[in-house]
Amino acid sequence: MQSSKLTQTLSFGLDIHTGSGDDLQTGCLEARRLRNEANRLDRHSWDWDEIKSTVVDNADHVKNTSQLIVDKALGEIERYHDNKDDGWGRPYPYIDTLYPIVMNHGEGYRLFPEDDGTVRFRITATRGTHVKGELRGSPLHFDRLQTAFIDAEWRVGTAQVVHKHNEWRLHVTVTHGNHRVANKHDADTIVGVDVNEDCIALAAMSRSGSVKDSVVFEYPSVKEQRHEFFTKRKRMQKAKQTAFETVVQTEERDYVHDSLHKVSRRVVEWISQFTNPLIVFEDLKDMRDSIDYGTRMNRRLHSLPFAALQEMVSYKAAWDGIPSDDVNPEYTSQQCPRTECQHTKRANRQKKRFKCRRCGFQDHADRKAAVCVVQKWFSKQKNENVPSLETLPRVKKVRRTASGRGGATDSHGLALGSGVDRHGTSAQLSQGAREELKSVASAVQD
Repeated sequence: MQSSKLTQTLSFGLDIHTGSGDDLQTGCLEARRLRNEANRLDRHSWDWDEIKSTVVDNADHVKNTSQLIVDKALGEIERYHDNKDDGWGRPYPYIDTLYPIVMNHGEGYRLFPEDDGTVRFRITATRGTHVKGELRGSPLHFDRLQTAFIDAEWRVGTAQVVHKHNEWRLHVTVTHGNHRVANKHDADTIVGVDVNEDCIALAAMSRSGSVKDSVVFEYPSVKEQRHEFFTKRKRMQKAKQTAFETVVQTEERDYVHDSLHKVSRRVVEWISQFTNPLIVFEDLKDMRDSIDYGTRMNRRLHSLPFAALQEMVSYKAAWDGIPSDDVNPEYTSQQCPRTECQHTKRANRQKKRFKCRRCGFQDHADRKAAVCVVQKWFSKQKNENVPSLETLPRVKKVRRTASGRGGATDSHGLALGSGVDRHGTSAQLSQGAREELKSVASAVQD
């Protein structure tokens, strides 16, 4: 086993007994003023240390809370400066929306667990103004919070007051400083992951070389919505009505972020079915520098949240004790997975269909790439041989739809044949298998 520091955010509703939501609104309005002031001073090229000291000294929050709010604002500005060459807009001023109050436990807010399982709260909305009451939330989040109070390895960290879905909520972070994650070298099942702009493909392979299972989680709505947001921004630019362009960008990021969280949760649930799994990703740190397919394609690929999805999957898996690793992604989409062939050529792949030009092997291109990721992992291990592979199981495809229910079929149905066996005979899916896969996919919901 190996150790790693992990943090989880717990969300609770606020049942207010003393004070009111108006006090929290006043605190969020003051937080918004601090955030906008930090952004304004950065526009005027102030030094960040001067921004922090000036804004904090003139705040109506307790000092520690003011410092955290300004740190959050400066973090947004730093991300803008790091990505402005890629078209990121400067953080837009908060005008009609509230900004969260960011607090440390014991200073800006305090929680009091009771013997009956309830948890009371006290929030310093502004300097000298306190809001008190009880938390409301899921049993799972209450259990995690109670553990953080009684277990010395856990710590209750910062929290944010937000107004969401017409109610006041408190988002509390809890951190385990020495979480246990399985050793990757002890894994019995290696799960290769191939991330694309409209799907994520997974292939689980045993050390003996057999592919235990595979699946393709599709999320076409993300690609569609990103294109819609891009078209909207282009029209605004053409009409020279760019006042709300950054608002549209923020809406797009929020939508994509929420969608990827749901997809990553389903991915980890699928991986958890295997014994001692290890997740293997493609190492994408140099992808931006190596891609140059023209202006339109570069825009699509460079802006895709490949790394974000990988990070979400890895993070959620780590909470379940599942380790992660990465390999060089070179040629995983072009190489034939058959051990005795391994032919590599760009012409082998045509959109979502892979067909080896040498041996005739056919498969779903993304699932095949996930298999090659596993093979690359085996090849870089000492005392490990790349298992022999002749055929692959049928492809199971689960689609996440915009309406919130997964499992919708595409034009090919829920499952495709594995492609071609070693002699080139196309694999067919039996009616019984189709019905079984339909029942599996219909159970997948967002």
